[in-house]
Amino acid sequence: MKCKEILLCKYGEIVLKGANRKYFEDMLCREMKKRAANYGAFDIYRAQSTIYIEPKDEYADMDGMFSAAQKVFGIVAISRAAVCEKNMESISKTAAEYVPQFLDGKKTFKVESKRSDKAFALDSMEISREIGGVILDNCHHIRVDVHNPDIIVKVEVREFGAYVSAGQFKGAGGMPVGTNGRGLLLLSGGIDSPVAGYMLAKRGVRIDALHFESFPYTSERAREKVLELAKIVSEYAGEMNVHVVSLTHIQEELVKNCEEDYFTLLLRRYMMTIAERVAKEKGCMALITGESLGQVASQTMQAIGVTDAAVNIPVFRPCIGMDKEEIVTIARKIGTFETSIQPYEDCCTVFTPKHPRTKPELEKVLVQENKVDFNALVEEAMGTLYTVKITPEY
Repeated sequence: MKCKEILLCKYGEIVLKGANRKYFEDMLCREMKKRAANYGAFDIYRAQSTIYIEPKDEYADMDGMFSAAQKVFGIVAISRAAVCEKNMESISKTAAEYVPQFLDGKKTFKVESKRSDKAFALDSMEISREIGGVILDNCHHIRVDVHNPDIIVKVEVREFGAYVSAGQFKGAGGMPVGTNGRGLLLLSGGIDSPVAGYMLAKRGVRIDALHFESFPYTSERAREKVLELAKIVSEYAGEMNVHVVSLTHIQEELVKNCEEDYFTLLLRRYMMTIAERVAKEKGCMALITGESLGQVASQTMQAIGVTDAAVNIPVFRPCIGMDKEEIVTIARKIGTFETSIQPYEDCCTVFTPKHPRTKPELEKVLVQENKVDFNALVEEAMGTLYTVKITPEY
């Protein structure tokens, strides 16, 4: 008997959404269907807090679809499952054929059953006992451990069929992308900002990105590095527009007219002001940065207060309470770390002062800021804006 295989994708906190639940479920299914288009023909539908992904023909790429589904925010767990008729003979045959491939290297197992169809002859405990016996008859190297098994075999009896799976894989968690508005990520070539974008996308925020370049002080390769980071993040966050603005003239004017120890603070106020302009033009309701409190001179509490005073929209900093190792761990997990550490400078490392202000006072910063024509420089920078559309390779 050749088993027909499907994917069972369980969602988590969406079930708590009450009257709004359908909206979140629809967004989740829409995102899943968009990604499935790259792997063949699938039927995708939902029932009982689960999204079912069923191949329509033998050409559908189940391995590719499985990997893609693991990066869809809103899904907490994914199982590959065999479909069978809703009777114990079919369930037993399916377990005997389908489950052994997942037991190599495992010493213990348990069976968990869920009987949604209460008209089914056996209850959950009886189903588990029967299927446990089938597995022991066919796999002599393994034993039952109901307390701490190496693997859990699951049997689900639902209204429209039965499913047998072995082992469950963790999903991306969070909320479906697009359910919590759109935000503008200030994306540098470093480790922190891609992680910040990932974390806000995980909370359902659709991400646009803004990158500041300083050609010829920064290279074309530095820009390509940032676009590569955006592409990696987009595997989770979906399609992304990367807006690019030149800060070259602003930096040159600051060097000529302002005290050196204020360079970084002044530049960041320009960046925030320009980011707010871009956000409003592109329909973004908040800015997102990768700042971590106290990590560098511009990320002290006083410095953050000075830069935030330049804007009137929310600024989200998901990394603010994390240390570097925690941020690096997430960067490695999502695949951005190796790209982030490539040695190409971004605009924030150009004209860096030797002794930057760590406890700035806004009044003194404004004195320095007024030495140049702030608004004119912002307008000039906005004139350099161009956009690159990032399409993920799911």
